[in-house]
Amino acid sequence: MALNLEDYVAAIPDFPKKGILFRDVTPMVQDPAAFDQACEEIAEFGRKVKADIVIGPESRGFIFGCPVAVKMGVGFAPVRKPGKLPRETVSCKYDLEYGSNEVFMHKDAVKPGQRVLIVDDLLATGGTAKAAAQMVEELGGVVAGCAFVVELYGNGMDGRGVLKNYEVCSLMKLSDN
Repeated sequence: MALNLEDYVAAIPDFPKKGILFRDVTPMVQDPAAFDQACEEIAEFGRKVKADIVIGPESRGFIFGCPVAVKMGVGFAPVRKPGKLPRETVSCKYDLEYGSNEVFMHKDAVKPGQRVLIVDDLLATGGTAKAAAQMVEELGGVVAGCAFVVELYGNGMDGRGVLKNYEVCSLMKLSDN
């Protein structure tokens, strides 16, 4: 019987700063059945869009992306913060709901024509996933889809709109307030 995955997402007010309602997926990761179900649902989407590789932004994209890749029988490539990757990289700057950031990926992480599934825990403004998609496309890859455990809505959160050119899957939609 399928679990209600919303039961495994905690709401933390005023984190990382006042006015932000942080959606914490740690309870889901701590429960083997809930974690497995979430990863399998995302893997089903990845198989549907015929992804050849999974990429995930640090750090929660690693947590969900790696087991999804294993379930799909494909590789995983990390999207990292500055100064974390040892070989030649591509990068992209982006804005998020409480600041800005820049992410990096190895230049050889995605091969031309390779179909890529971007996996992360949360879709809010869409900035992180859009930056990852831009790097995939810069490397000649094709964004097969973007998958998230939680999609936030409200207060100007329009991540799905930012990703309108890509197929998007979210396991649940929650208000950000």
